[in-house]
Amino acid sequence: MYNLSIYIFSFFLKILSLFNSKIKLGVKGRQQTFDILRQNISKTDKTIWFHCSSLGEYEQGLPVFEQLRQTYSQHKIILSFFSPSGYEIRKNTKVADVVVYLPLDTKANAKRFLDLTHPEFTVFVKYDIWPNLLLELKNQNRRAILISAHFRKYQSYFKFYGNRLRKALFAFEHIFVQDKNSKTLLETINYTAVTVSGDTRYDRVYNQLNQHNELEFISEFKANSICIVIGSSWEEDEALLIPYINDNASETLKFIIAPHEINSNHINSISSKLKVSTVLFSEKEGKTLKDYNVFIIDTIGLLSKIYSYADIAYVGGAMGKTGLHNILEPAIFGVPVVIGKNHQKFPEASAMIKNAGVISIQDGKQLHDTFTTLLTSNQNCNILGEKNLKFIKESKGAVVQIMNYIRI
Repeated sequence: MYNLSIYIFSFFLKILSLFNSKIKLGVKGRQQTFDILRQNISKTDKTIWFHCSSLGEYEQGLPVFEQLRQTYSQHKIILSFFSPSGYEIRKNTKVADVVVYLPLDTKANAKRFLDLTHPEFTVFVKYDIWPNLLLELKNQNRRAILISAHFRKYQSYFKFYGNRLRKALFAFEHIFVQDKNSKTLLETINYTAVTVSGDTRYDRVYNQLNQHNELEFISEFKANSICIVIGSSWEEDEALLIPYINDNASETLKFIIAPHEINSNHINSISSKLKVSTVLFSEKEGKTLKDYNVFIIDTIGLLSKIYSYADIAYVGGAMGKTGLHNILEPAIFGVPVVIGKNHQKFPEASAMIKNAGVISIQDGKQLHDTFTTLLTSNQNCNILGEKNLKFIKESKGAVVQIMNYIRI
């Protein structure tokens, strides 16, 4: 049934690709995977394979990838993505020698992929468990680990019908999990090669403090004002935020909006609803940026640096059901973070709310009250921000545990 579903999935992807540009990228990219591997990997190459579902998992695994790249510099590194949002943004990353789309998980594709790549060691990040690929890894006696994994009791691995996925988990010689609950769940299916290492994202964001985070155009825009940075927002977030911005934006309180979706329709929708002076990143040249009250970032790759300019950060995704985006990126700069109500699947959110540096709001009134409280008490704002920074400092260290385990 699983193998049949993959072929059906493949058929419908090709149909949908006629109408969806993102899906089309993935379909076309997968058609090129084996040719790319054949041209860049020889039978005598020693290789390591990293796999990430998308961009978020790549950023999560990056500290480990960088360490492996440095430690095993004689190996060729193969990086695969399932999602176009990961591949298209990181296809030229220096952490890998070859970057490809992961082929669909048929038995034939799994064998062909591994015959071409013949990895000595494989690292999967968080999830994206593909049974045929993993079982073929096991059949070929190839080593693999899963890092930053997070399991929940309703997942198929822990249900009577999840036998195939359970078998796939046992292809990993070791699993590094984010929390004790994940370890306990794995033990219920007799998987015991588990280490509670925490989340590698804490290491990743902590390293951001050592990067050059200055952006001249943001410095010009912010000037001497207070700045609220809205990162990875969706329509549900913007429905609450835009009325607040229209009522409160001024020369002394400015807003930066970096939407998750930056297609022209979405950007135009945001711009049309704003009643205050607004400038787009794509139209900033030749303009006096300090004269504007709202800056819309209609490009990608800048948000982690932009958060360094925040006095308060709002991170999107949890007001609707699309999933909370990375709250650690702003938290590392010592600022309070505001999020929506649907954060229960994100353990870092629950922990940081409990720690009091992250605030979850239910509706527009709570958004207004929360921003008002933070803006009228600089001391309180600083205290919450310091709690976030301290929490990340105390939570890092997963990379050291993982690297101490890996021996190739």
